[in-house]
Amino acid sequence: MSYADEVFIANCKDILAHGTWDTDLPVRPRWDDGTPAHTIKRFGIVNRYDLQAEFPVQTIRKMAFRNAVDELLWIWQKKSSSIHDLHSHIWDAWADETGSIGKAYGYQLGVKHQYPEGEMDQVDRVLYDLKHNPASRRILTSLYNHHDLHAMRLYPCAWSVTFNVTGNVLNAVLNQRSQDMLTANGWNVMQYAVLLHMFARASGLVPGELVHVIADAHIYDRHVPIVEEIIARTPYEAPELWVDPAVEDFYAFTLDSFRLEGYRFHPLAASIPVAV
Repeated sequence: MSYADEVFIANCKDILAHGTWDTDLPVRPRWDDGTPAHTIKRFGIVNRYDLQAEFPVQTIRKMAFRNAVDELLWIWQKKSSSIHDLHSHIWDAWADETGSIGKAYGYQLGVKHQYPEGEMDQVDRVLYDLKHNPASRRILTSLYNHHDLHAMRLYPCAWSVTFNVTGNVLNAVLNQRSQDMLTANGWNVMQYAVLLHMFARASGLVPGELVHVIADAHIYDRHVPIVEEIIARTPYEAPELWVDPAVEDFYAFTLDSFRLEGYRFHPLAASIPVAV
């Protein structure tokens, strides 16, 4: 069984059995028909993934690995806020008439700041410190800047990453304020596992542990039967992640630098409604 499956199944069972519904509260998200999109949630879920043991990808349904990596590169490498730089249409519902998501996600990572060592944005600061200050406990990024929230089409969900070097191993803590378990959990875990591989390779380190902290882990009301169907399936073993051995520069990675080898999966669930 893939460990990512094991974690996801346990999380969803916990939410469905012990979660709290928000049906008595006003909520922001809506379904296409205008109906409020309510959720059942658990607070403060923490999951740990050992990337030296296996790559964390779900097999109980087909995960869109390439689209997930494409979005990761769009945010962390291109530092773009334009959906025209993205190959999928996952951000279309939040973009304005020009295709911009405002000062969100990639925009925040690309803002340059002046440091004693020179001018750097958040990504380049991480790369610099991993090479020159690996013992630092200050290697982190943050997308949740309050002075720019008004200019974001969507507040960042996965909003901070703290990197930590232990020996020659690079670990990371991903903080997420909100997680739609069905549509985003497997997606984000794959992405940030790949990101950890990228930073480790670019810094001459070994990818270690990804710790995923979720403040509000929830399942939408219309997703409950789909989740129940998926978590009843029998998982397969995890596939292997192939990373192009010739790439050592963080900015040289492309969509073709990564692939899953031996990936077996169950079919994608029926059409999944998305709340916006």
